[in-house]
Amino acid sequence: MTGSVRGPQLARLLGQWHPLPGRRRSPDYLALAGSVRGLLSDGRLPLGVRLPAERELAEALRVSRTTVTAAYRELRESGHLTSRRGAGSWTTLPTGHRFVSSGVWGPSDDLDMIDLACAALAAPVELLGAARAAANDLACYLGDAGYHHTGIIELREAVARGYEARGLPTSPDQIMITNGTQHALDLALRAALPPGASVLVESPTYPNALAALTARRARIGTHGLAADGVGWDAELLLGSLRQTRPQLAYLIPEFQNPTGHLMPVELRERLVATAHATGTDLIVDESFVDVPLDGTVVPPPVAAFDRHSRVISIGGMSKPYWGGLRIGWVRASVPQVQRLAAARVGVDMASPVLDQLVAVHLLADAATIVPARRALLAAQRDALLDALRRTLPEWRVTVPRGGVGLWAELDGPISSALTRAAGEVGVRLAAGPRFGADGTLERFLRLPFTLPAPELTEAVQRIAAVRYDLDRAERPRWREPVIA
Repeated sequence: MTGSVRGPQLARLLGQWHPLPGRRRSPDYLALAGSVRGLLSDGRLPLGVRLPAERELAEALRVSRTTVTAAYRELRESGHLTSRRGAGSWTTLPTGHRFVSSGVWGPSDDLDMIDLACAALAAPVELLGAARAAANDLACYLGDAGYHHTGIIELREAVARGYEARGLPTSPDQIMITNGTQHALDLALRAALPPGASVLVESPTYPNALAALTARRARIGTHGLAADGVGWDAELLLGSLRQTRPQLAYLIPEFQNPTGHLMPVELRERLVATAHATGTDLIVDESFVDVPLDGTVVPPPVAAFDRHSRVISIGGMSKPYWGGLRIGWVRASVPQVQRLAAARVGVDMASPVLDQLVAVHLLADAATIVPARRALLAAQRDALLDALRRTLPEWRVTVPRGGVGLWAELDGPISSALTRAAGEVGVRLAAGPRFGADGTLERFLRLPFTLPAPELTEAVQRIAAVRYDLDRAERPRWREPVIA
């Protein structure tokens, strides 16, 4: 999927690329080329996108065309730009820099390892009581086969009430219960995405979503998010939809994973309208909608602006409750839910009745459980931020208003090297490139705040120690794999 970026758009992304008077240590064309490479490495400028013509960019930046010509030549020589006479220039990465994610994303079984790769809380204390109550309720279901293809009615009603409370009228027939949010995404992709079709995703984004899209042989295009501010550049995002007209877009508008950004209400409305105009279906991942922090008010759901059944919303119990309770859901139009149920037969028959009954009891106690979880997350987030400020002050972190993790901008493109080194001292990390589709994001690292504060503080101290060791190391140290 190929799009293009106009001169004023690229100029806005570049920002203050030009050295201030008196601080110029290199020619302007090198500074410009370096800034474009920075946008590529950070994932804010997608790969495969056509850059503006030299004259157009020169006018937007108010520099000579000679400067832009020399910068483009420098980018071609470094492998970051490919040009063809009469067709334009496209962004690329040098040979050998492409990153492929396995999609395997689970907690560590090593009890001595501080696991910051998995962003999920331990179970709440109320889970055992909910499980006992669910076991008592099970008797009334034992007289049938237990195959409820869209879920038991009690749980579908509870999920529908949750959408009603957010201002989105929803009937139980618009809900299908799944075995977690990832299962909901897989079913939605099976129903809405033909193999090989084009998909637009944010960069960075959830690694397991990328794995699911890769399994569908999707042609993935990206919209780069800014490390701070609101994240989404509305004109670039909507422009990408209009230019490429993808079959599908996968977005995380509530406390985006991993950046923590919250999509403003105006962009939600424009997004749905543009998707309808371009014939694009939207899969909206609402995994983090229940964990706003600091009293943040969450805008209405994206589906609240949908008048043409373009939006499929997915969510689940993993983040506010417990990942071990494999309960998720899809909210869509009734015909879409029926199509999803038909597609599900080729995957599994239904979600476990007992697990659904546990979910019913947990949702009934949400007014007690969820505020406590938010308070816990806020305290752990603040502990992590304090440890980073004291120990790694060179790193830049925007304080998220919700979600379960920080997206840290490092002091160099060292994410993968740091992740390997941290593993040697008992800290498991998720390197920035895991959250991208193309080998970029080496200047970033996701740091969840789902562990107790003392563990987070200890983890930061260990990370800081190996970070400074990286500066002193003469050559990379590689650990040989152990074959048993």
